[in-house]
Amino acid sequence: QVQLVESGGGLVQPGGSLRLSCSASVQSFSSYVMGWFRQAPGKERETVGVAWSSGLKWYVESMKGRFTISRDNAKNMVYLQMNSLKPEDTAVYYCAADRDSNKLRRGQADYWGQGAEVTVSS
Repeated sequence: QVQLVESGGGLVQPGGSLRLSCSASVQSFSSYVMGWFRQAPGKERETVGVAWSSGLKWYVESMKGRFTISRDNAKNMVYLQMNSLKPEDTAVYYCAADRDSNKLRRGQADYWGQGAEVTVSS
């Protein structure tokens, strides 16, 4: 069983930055691929990217450049650094965990956090 808790969401002005954190309660954190996803109001959930414990990362093409995923395996943490935020980045951001990276990249996962709301507005 994996429990995920996101934090760090909030209101940020356009052009600003925000870092989301996701804490994982699991004994074998390194055996899980971690992903970040988001769901904007009235839209389907979309994948931001995933990170393997090895340090390898993969991002959806549209997310490259402004979003960076990192993980600290010693602390069971995964982070999403978001820069140059735009109003269209407003969404609930979720972290998720799965042992299957292909499944995760398709937007599916065995374990999900409750989400962190990010609002980009002046």
